[in-house]
Amino acid sequence: MAATVLKTETIHIKSSSDVVTARQQVRTLAIELKFSLVDQTKIVTAASELARNTLDHGGGGEMDVAVVENGIRRGLRLTFRDHGPGIADIKQALSDGFTTGGGMGLGLGGSKRLMNEFDIHSQPGAGTTITAVRWK
Repeated sequence: MAATVLKTETIHIKSSSDVVTARQQVRTLAIELKFSLVDQTKIVTAASELARNTLDHGGGGEMDVAVVENGIRRGLRLTFRDHGPGIADIKQALSDGFTTGGGMGLGLGGSKRLMNEFDIHSQPGAGTTITAVRWK
């Protein structure tokens, strides 16, 4: 059964301040949905990492944050889109320790572990779309 979107907002990610805005909006909605503090932290951490990747590796893009409902479950769905170089090897990019930016290499894999659902579509030269959902 597909999730029903109850509320959605798009945030354009063109600068570091937009990453902060994305993180703040996700936190606000997580609080509204009464996620536990631990779950709020997980969602905000994933959102921050994915927004930063959208900016740094994708050259900017946008995040859609949606309050979704599936039966009796409610959650937050984050969708990040960029039109950057894409990810050549998604499996490798999800593996811990892999980095193209000089970081610890925990970003994509770590974000996946923090969320209940995680999906990546990427095509070299055409950009990347990542959708992640955390259910309450």
